[in-house]
Formats: sequence, structure tokens, C-alpha cells
Amino acid sequence: MLDTLLASLSGSLFFKKLLGTVLILVIGVLVIRIIMKLISAALEKSHLEKAAHSLITSLAQAAMYILLFLIAASQMGIDVSSIVALASVLTLALSLALQNMVSNLIGGFVILYTHPFHSGDYVEIAGQGGTVKEITMTYTVLATFDNRIISIPNSAVSAAQIVNYSSAETRRVDLTVSASYDAPTQKVIDALVLAGTVDNALLDPAPRAVIKEYGDSAIGYNLWVWVKPEDYWGVYFQVNQRIKDIFDQQGIEMTYPHLNVHLDQIKKAGGQ
Repeated sequence: MLDTLLASLSGSLFFKKLLGTVLILVIGVLVIRIIMKLISAALEKSHLEKAAHSLITSLAQAAMYILLFLIAASQMGIDVSSIVALASVLTLALSLALQNMVSNLIGGFVILYTHPFHSGDYVEIAGQGGTVKEITMTYTVLATFDNRIISIPNSAVSAAQIVNYSSAETRRVDLTVSASYDAPTQKVIDALVLAGTVDNALLDPAPRAVIKEYGDSAIGYNLWVWVKPEDYWGVYFQVNQRIKDIFDQQGIEMTYPHLNVHLDQIKKAGGQ
């Protein structure tokens, strides 16, 4: 009789723990879903890159589910301290095994926090130039001018020198041209300014040409044309072509390095 009563009490206690655990899990899942919706709404209003949204939501969701699992295990009478210790050891082992991936993840956090560039910017990273196509948590993907796709590890990106050509509202096209010493300098300067005056060139500041240097066989000139970043390459190629056409129209010679050799006849002794 006593054994039956103790077994009944023990079964009732286990049932209560099980029922409490189920309630905790159900309520916990509902609370997590509500919190995730709030986090997603907050991220949509933020200025973070889209790549950060999925990472933050995934980490937050994983952390909350782990916490819910520990609470449920504690409700069932399981010693969670041993679970936490085992998880710590496994985390350390994984971090050592996946060291490169962890460093890339950290680099991704640095990029998303510091905002050195955004998707769509034209950048140069460690000598590689291209338009930022995508920023993931492990790689930054660039699309080059000839449509090559370059994936650079975020650990290398965060440690490299980054040149962002799209961060400013304007960008300057720099062209170097040489012209003959026979051409009047002001005529050459006026011709270069005319060549730089194209549709997508900005008028403030206006195109400007200056003398750069006096070379051995030609005078070097610089032409500066300010444009919007998205118009850079179109203006660059258009102005390059116009320079040659306008020089030909105005009779300005574009010289190239050359060497004049003078042969003097040496008379031999005796009048020969």
C-alpha cells in the first residue's frame, strides 16, 4: 500500500514537471516569435546593411532558443551547469578549428559597424577595384568593370586600405596629355578645356587644364574634369576621344619620345 502511494506521488510529481516544461516551451516559443518580429521591424528602420539583418536575427533567435532549452531542462530537474560547461568546451574547440571563419565573421562585424562602403559603391580593396555587389558575413563580393566576380575574405578587407570612389558626391577625371613645343600653350589649354566640356561634366567646378611639366620632347598638360561618381567612366572615355579629335582639328601635334641623330662627316688627314 505504501509503495503504491509513493509511486503515485512520484508519478504525479513527474507529470507536474513535464506539464510545467511543456507550458514553458509553448509560452517561450510564442515570446521568441514576438521578439523576433520586433527585432526585424527595428532592423528594417535601421541603416544597417541587409547582410547584417539575417546575421543579427539568426544569432538572436539561436541565443533565445538556447536560453529556453536551459530553462526547460532546469524545470525538469536536469543540472544545467554540466550542459553549460560542455557547451563551453565545444565552443572553444569549434572556434579553434574554424579560426579563419571566425576571423572573417569578426571582419564582417567590423565592416558592417564602421561602414567604409555600401552595396553599389565603386571601391578599391588591396589593389582590387570593382563595384560592391554583396557584403556577406564572411566575404565581400566585388564586380569588376569587365564583369569578373571577386570574393575577398572580410578579415582581409577589414585589415586592408580601402579607397571608396563613391562616398563623395563628385569625382575628378585626371588626364595627362603631351603636346609639341611648337604649339602655343594657351591654345593647347583652351583645346583641352573644350575637350573636357561634355554633357555629363560638371560646370562647378568647371573643366580646367594646366601645364604639368616641360619634357625632353614635349610639354605635359593635365586636364581635370569633375563628374558625378556614376558618370566617371563614360566621361573618361568620351573626353579621351575628344582630345585627339580636337587636336587634329586645330593642328596641335601630340608628340611622342623621339631621338634625333646628327651624322657629321669627319675629313681624314690629307684632304681625303
